[in-house]
Amino acid sequence: MKEKKKHSFQLKDVLMPSSIFLVAANLLPFYGVLYLGWKVFPLLLLFWIENIIVGVFNVLRMLFCDPKDPLKWLGKLFMIPFFTFHYGMFTGVHGLFVILMFGGLQITGGPDEAFKKAWPLIFEYRLFYAVFGLVASHAFSFIMNYILKGEYLKESSGDLMGKPYSRVVILHVTIIIGGFLMMALRSPETGLLFLLVLKICFDLNAHIREHKKTAEKLVKSTW
Repeated sequence: MKEKKKHSFQLKDVLMPSSIFLVAANLLPFYGVLYLGWKVFPLLLLFWIENIIVGVFNVLRMLFCDPKDPLKWLGKLFMIPFFTFHYGMFTGVHGLFVILMFGGLQITGGPDEAFKKAWPLIFEYRLFYAVFGLVASHAFSFIMNYILKGEYLKESSGDLMGKPYSRVVILHVTIIIGGFLMMALRSPETGLLFLLVLKICFDLNAHIREHKKTAEKLVKSTW
């Protein structure tokens, strides 16, 4: 009977440059909680903004993936705009929920209103340095793992269409439940710090699993 292969983690996976960069970027919000007085809403807003960052880099992954097949480029002309619209709507609705439930702000428009509200809030809560750190982390991983290590050769635009959704759903169901708990506890710093630790663990686990899986595809393609 064939055993299902497990993706066990090793120290070298945690010490990958992209893993270290990921943890470093996720440590920046600790400063916001400890010294800028961030409560639940700024943290959840930051996590939501990261969804937008994930979507942008996923579009880049779709654009660069499997470049040798001309027919695949024709497919991208449909799939990339479709993903942009669908993921944008999905993220917009999620943003409305975060802003209405945790920010207490009034929104009269549709999902696009969440994106309009987010921009001034980045400066109001001084999230910009943390947003920059997240952008830098995703950019570093994109260049190091996806481009330089050749992951783009084994990805397909069809597979990439659904990748961001699982991350967004699982992470934010957990984080939002934690957010409600923190609001009930009047947002103690220890609870907010726990949310940050929880997110770092989730992100690191998802990051390592994703790149180990793609690395195995690359190894098999050379046999």
